[in-house]
Amino acid sequence: MDYRKARSYIDEAHRFGGEMGLDVITRFLEYLGNPQDDLRFVHIAGTNGKGSVGAYLEAVLVEAGYRVGRFISPTLYEYRERIQINGAYITEEDFGRWMDQIVPVMEKMKREGEALPSPFEIETALSFLYYREKKCDLVLLECGMGGKTDATNVIKNTELAVITSISMDHMEYLGDTLEKIARQKAGIIKPGASVVTCSQQTEAAKEIERVCRQGGNLLTVGRVENAEKIEADLEHQTFSYGGQRITIHLAGSHQLENAVLALVGVQALVQRGYKITREQIRRGFEKAQWSGRFTILKKEPYVVVDGAHNPDAAEKLKASLEMYFHGRKLIFLMGVLKDKQYDKIASILAPMAKEVITLETPDNGRALSAEKLAETVRKYNGRVQAAKSLSDAVDQGMNLAEKEDVVVAFGSLSFTGEITRLFREWKGYRREEC
Repeated sequence: MDYRKARSYIDEAHRFGGEMGLDVITRFLEYLGNPQDDLRFVHIAGTNGKGSVGAYLEAVLVEAGYRVGRFISPTLYEYRERIQINGAYITEEDFGRWMDQIVPVMEKMKREGEALPSPFEIETALSFLYYREKKCDLVLLECGMGGKTDATNVIKNTELAVITSISMDHMEYLGDTLEKIARQKAGIIKPGASVVTCSQQTEAAKEIERVCRQGGNLLTVGRVENAEKIEADLEHQTFSYGGQRITIHLAGSHQLENAVLALVGVQALVQRGYKITREQIRRGFEKAQWSGRFTILKKEPYVVVDGAHNPDAAEKLKASLEMYFHGRKLIFLMGVLKDKQYDKIASILAPMAKEVITLETPDNGRALSAEKLAETVRKYNGRVQAAKSLSDAVDQGMNLAEKEDVVVAFGSLSFTGEITRLFREWKGYRREEC
């Protein structure tokens, strides 16, 4: 099947799919021969940090010689980014070829009056088929939302369950307390799996511990407070944890927490028999890359793009800005989806800024208008204006900035890829400055 036709078919599935729970994808995968049962997984759930932790794990496993599938969401730059092996995206040809196998199954389900899979469920199933064909040693599987009822939770062979930082987000689906949200995230824990998590708030920590205790799962907590920070700047951070010295090139104070969690995850895999040396761990962490999370695009002025889209991520962005750019004037480009806690995000970050430019996330039915967001921001910072478009926001931000200032775009991963492109193409931009 032609790639564009395959993509159109998936886009059309929005009209039919969307039934909550695992029943639909379970039936769908049975028709496809249950490819997931021939794979082994590292399953990753959490509110923030899933992508960064996955990036560290992937880099170490690839360095150790493993063939690693990686399923991520959301994507930033390219649709095929969501299905990768050793960092390479699935080809358009492979995507179309597997859709040729999937479409007849969906048509059969439609004829028989069965509920149809959603786009995310189709993508999840296609990734399993692809990873099985390519004989992946291990698949790093990110939950789309939650955990217990997420489509990815149809898997059985979980080597390692990773639960990243948990905070309040998607409350309409996951629950209105940390305990309820943690219960959903901990739903990925399977019998026999090792479990790692980071230092959590009390309610979340207790729920994860309860699930592990009931299931007899070995739980290891990566405690960033026990890491020895050796040095840090915008180019790198070096720390020591459990006798292992690690250097990472992902900026942001929160990346230490993510790196420590990934490190205890690697150590858990070693305990399960995966052959990974200390030197491979060191080299892997140093090679890890992950865009859109406190990514520095430009200097003079500095341009930072960050996907912070909930209060916890906003607090972490605030800490990183204070760590790296204390005393500098900040210009914010802020766009948030209307179902997010945008008032709380604004209360955390807006007071820091010299100027705030609000924008509407493009091509998204959940978009919050720039004008509505500006009204909210104005409660915390009177120096705010609404942009007409993403390109207008970039123009305004860059024109307001002096050489020593910092332009920061944040609020949603949905526009991170496009705004990165606009910054790169902005007049006067020189790639060699990065």
